[in-house]
Amino acid sequence: MVRVLVCGDIVWARQECEDLLKGLAEVTPLDSPTRTDFLAHCAEPQGKYADVVGIFHTNVSVARIGAFDRALVQGLPRSVKWIAHKGAGYDKIDVVACKERGIFVSNTPGAVDDATATTALYLVISSLRLFAHAEQDLRAGKWKASHRAGAAHDLTGRTLAILGLGGIGLRLAELAHAFPMRIVYHNRRPAPNAPAWCEYFSADRLDEMLAQTDVLSVHVPLKAETEGLVGETMLRKLKRGAVVVNTARGKVIDEQALIRALEDGHLGAVGLDVFPDEPAVNPRLLGFPNATLLPHVGAATSDTQRNMEVRALTNLRDFFTKGMSADVVPEHRQ
Repeated sequence: MVRVLVCGDIVWARQECEDLLKGLAEVTPLDSPTRTDFLAHCAEPQGKYADVVGIFHTNVSVARIGAFDRALVQGLPRSVKWIAHKGAGYDKIDVVACKERGIFVSNTPGAVDDATATTALYLVISSLRLFAHAEQDLRAGKWKASHRAGAAHDLTGRTLAILGLGGIGLRLAELAHAFPMRIVYHNRRPAPNAPAWCEYFSADRLDEMLAQTDVLSVHVPLKAETEGLVGETMLRKLKRGAVVVNTARGKVIDEQALIRALEDGHLGAVGLDVFPDEPAVNPRLLGFPNATLLPHVGAATSDTQRNMEVRALTNLRDFFTKGMSADVVPEHRQ
């Protein structure tokens, strides 16, 4: 029987793991305290990780063995053919290196849509209404002494621009449309499942969209070509007083450009659930009363975590039974 290596933990779907992989694979937990130890055992022909064909991967394992970068991927047992990542974003896995090794990578799109979109909606509301600062005042015994109604805004009638209308962006659009907010978006091409009330702006009209934007919500994956995508130029194209919300990945935004725009008042507020160097947070951000900050909890609910685990395990089951999974990452389709 083939083996599945669990790099991380299966916490919420242990019974589903047993049911999905029963008779197909033996589940082996990660038993290496360090990256060096892990790679050493991977190199042993009859070692503890010999004959591993599939890997269940979570970002929790990064603390022990590091990212699945080129060096680690090249050191995996030659038997490995599939890495099932638990999560929508898979920037901790070098997919190019995996492709060179003949290893497929899958993720769990859809499973995180609702939780992450509701997190983004909270950040939109808090940023426009300045709720985070009001709560800080209350906890400090100041009631609402420093709250300025003139700096706070309703959502109704405001324009929400979504940068990347995938599953999460579309769910946020549905939620925000109820206020109603006007919804505009930019993708490389129109989203086929976008409702008629979502207005599409192509690349040659991006500046036009930014000039109309009250809130820019970022939902693009972190790749080499998207690092720093929301930088000085894009931020300065936003109308003065606009809000930026990010629940994607911290490095998609140029943090220094963001801080400068907050300092000089070009941005009215920010709402961030992700940061470039997590778990470290730039201390300059902590000093802005108009910054709502969360410690990357967008998908941190019991319901969503279970859905992600089941989806990743299902991807492994599908590989063992069908040779492929519907959730293979886009790089494998190129």
